[in-house]
Amino acid sequence: MNKLVIYIHGKGGSADEAVHYKPLFTDYDVVGFDYKSQTPWEAEKEFTAYFEAQTKNCDEVILIANSIGAYFSMASLYDKKLSQAFFISPIVDMENLITDMMKWENITEQELSTRKEIPTKFGETLSWDYLCYVRKHPIKWDIPTHIIYGDGDDLTSYDTVKAFAEKISAELSIMRGGEHWFHTDEQMAFIDETIKIIIKER
Repeated sequence: MNKLVIYIHGKGGSADEAVHYKPLFTDYDVVGFDYKSQTPWEAEKEFTAYFEAQTKNCDEVILIANSIGAYFSMASLYDKKLSQAFFISPIVDMENLITDMMKWENITEQELSTRKEIPTKFGETLSWDYLCYVRKHPIKWDIPTHIIYGDGDDLTSYDTVKAFAEKISAELSIMRGGEHWFHTDEQMAFIDETIKIIIKER
């Protein structure tokens, strides 16, 4: 059998992070996707093309996606043949995140619709086109999924991720003291142990 794990990094991450997951999937080829997309409409084209090229001769494909990479994956790969997905600190409600950022900067919808793009103090540029796209394209996802979440995540609240997990019938593992960015030895160990348990149960 040709078995493949595709790793999709978060913002500021790297496809090289896929190496971390190779010891967990010894019977699989593990590859990282070095994508360039900045928006879900770009991801829809780029992710689809990459996925189809990589999985052409595969019997089984597992997805591991991080943060915005998970959101882009859900926006573009929802109808692909995936046996399982692991999402680490996924952005599961992009509209809510954008409107939260608008509140942090005291930006109204009217102001954003007029100016189209507004840079923020925290390094993100808010986009009216992005917000409109998100509203017109709600997430559809029915792949068997396990979500790994830190209860200190400052981008997605527990209530938001819990509601999303229930909506798509995903399993949810919560790390006490975990952050949005899983990067410490302890946090990476939590990811590893969670994935090992799920794989063992399959």
